[in-house]
Amino acid sequence: MKIAILGAGNVGGALGKGWSAKGHSVYFGVPEPQSERMQALLKSIGANARAGSVQEAAANAEIVVFATPWNAAQNAIATAGNLAGKIVIDCMNPLAPDLSGLVLGHTTSAAEQVAAWAKGARVVKAFNTTGAGNMADSRYAGGKLVMCIAGDDAAAKKSVSQLAADLGFDPVDAGPLKNARLLEPFAMLWIYLAVKQGLGPNIAFQLLRR
Repeated sequence: MKIAILGAGNVGGALGKGWSAKGHSVYFGVPEPQSERMQALLKSIGANARAGSVQEAAANAEIVVFATPWNAAQNAIATAGNLAGKIVIDCMNPLAPDLSGLVLGHTTSAAEQVAAWAKGARVVKAFNTTGAGNMADSRYAGGKLVMCIAGDDAAAKKSVSQLAADLGFDPVDAGPLKNARLLEPFAMLWIYLAVKQGLGPNIAFQLLRR
């Protein structure tokens, strides 16, 4: 698939590397595609990845992944241009700067706000409930890690589920997009355990079935 990843930080970089290794075409959309940092990331990934402007990346993609900090989300969506009809994956969490909590929730979610900004896009919430290290390497001795996926478009969720499986996750349909109101606090729990409780980033959640 042709995937645009808007943002090339820890999460965007990990997803790009993983999907590129599975044969997907990855196009990073960043403000400075020729930066030393971006070029080093491309070199580490190989031939299936390239970088350009946010608008260029989004225009050439079937799937557009938003992996920017939350405070940059609205601008990134506006810069991306027309996203109508495209699958948009929201990986973002609306975190307070000190990681003490979420800046919105309960009656809405970051994903629902993304859908409001990206008119006509098929928005799916995914890849937000664990750390970038687990996206880079999801292998644990106990089995596959769960990746919950919420959205209102069944076909879009199916495509995103396949991308999660490509990275070694156990994809689980978590219902409609409004259930991002559950997934974003779930992400906050992982962050709290990893950072505030000092458990570190090498922790993850699984869904066990009897």
